Amino acid sequence: MRAVFGLVLVLGMGLAGFAVYMVKNYMTDQEAALIAERQRAQASVATIDVYAVNRDVAYGEPITAEDVAVIQYAVDFLPEGVFKTEAELFPLGAEQPRAATRAMIANEPVLASKVTDAGEKAGITQSLKPGMRAFEINIGSASGVSSFVRPGDRVDVYWTGTVGGGVYGESREITRRIQNGVELIAVNQSTDTELENDEIPRTLTVQVSQNDVLGLAQLQATGTLSMSLVGTGDTTEASVVEVDQASLLGLEQMAPEAAPAMPAPVQACTIRTRRGAEVVEIPIPCTN
Repeated sequence: MRAVFGLVLVLGMGLAGFAVYMVKNYMTDQEAALIAERQRAQASVATIDVYAVNRDVAYGEPITAEDVAVIQYAVDFLPEGVFKTEAELFPLGAEQPRAATRAMIANEPVLASKVTDAGEKAGITQSLKPGMRAFEINIGSASGVSSFVRPGDRVDVYWTGTVGGGVYGESREITRRIQNGVELIAVNQSTDTELENDEIPRTLTVQVSQNDVLGLAQLQATGTLSMSLVGTGDTTEASVVEVDQASLLGLEQMAPEAAPAMPAPVQACTIRTRRGAEVVEIPIPCTN
């Protein structure tokens, strides 16, 4: 009986050891397969060293050598404007850092479109395209835009004022659309696209051509400029360019009353005759 019990015990221990051995081999094979798969994946995706921020960076903050690190980025998905060397990122040396023109999160590649040139601070000049000018428009609660407007949005610009009068005919109050889809580059003199402000903007800075600056300056001095926000990707242009109160309310313009006709002047016919030293005029009937 004891021999049978001992035989069963030895057999059980043998089976248990065999099971442990099989599990160990299975785990080893799985780990080896996983490592091989990772190696194949790395070999199939080409990467390149680029510079990225190693912390969250807010708008306007300087980006120094301590704020960046080298990361691996897939070559096939490399965004435009990355910096591959420290010399590209800091061409004037570490004493002349760049500044962030947009907020960035940790491990995000540093792009040329999100930073200033070396040694410059973030501002409106970095947002201007070549040949364009910045024009600031004073606005208020009646401007047509609210606190949700941000730099990078597009607006239509309208002018309200009085035209006519004098040699130009009868004066009238009109509203006319003068600019379509103008890009905003600053709100309250800030170019931060992540600006959080629940207050109504006091000023909006638009990006326009040099000739448009002259027109906007003249119109802002002679009337009121207002704006309406344009949706992203919207290219629709309104058909109505100008309205006045009469056309808006469907009122017919009254023609001015004609002045009363003046009576025709009475024709008088006379003859002159001398009476001694005096010349007198004597009325006579007129004949054709």
